[in-house]
Amino acid sequence: MSQTAPSLSRLPTFGEDGAIHVVVETPKGSSNKYAFSDAFGAFLLKTVLPEGMSFPYDFGMIPSTKGADGDPLDVLLLLDAPAFPGCVMEARLVGVIEAEQREGEGTWERNDRLIGVAVNARTHAHIETLSDLRPGMLDEVEAFFGHYNRLAGKDFKVLRRGGAEAALAIARQGADALAQAED
Repeated sequence: MSQTAPSLSRLPTFGEDGAIHVVVETPKGSSNKYAFSDAFGAFLLKTVLPEGMSFPYDFGMIPSTKGADGDPLDVLLLLDAPAFPGCVMEARLVGVIEAEQREGEGTWERNDRLIGVAVNARTHAHIETLSDLRPGMLDEVEAFFGHYNRLAGKDFKVLRRGGAEAALAIARQGADALAQAED
């Protein structure tokens, strides 16, 4: 009897030792923004960034979660070298950029960016908290997302930064939100 593998967006949220699963959608250095589509079972090209602009780190989703925007939770992943779209790995959350965004004159909605370190990372293995990041890194990441959203006709507003506990709470809420939506 054959079993169908679960969709990438439906993999378990949590892995070993409290780590989260991350599905990379857009690799570090890519000027193409990809997103996984359940309808197609594949990665779709969402947008192309302007010449000279690229994603500063791997960017993806936490499977089996639902954020306030209705999509799986976003995660910025610190890893030694870029991964590839569809790569699944475990990461430990070290913090979150809590943010809101809106399209045009629409309403503001939460769209947090969780920050994780790949469990197998070497270069970033020492990072346990946001304070372990190099100075200015979070400012650069926030500026990237602000500029990225402006180019897409959206506003992006950082509300605050939170630590690993806040990020883990958001991941748990996202898993609960998806489970409730499916009941």
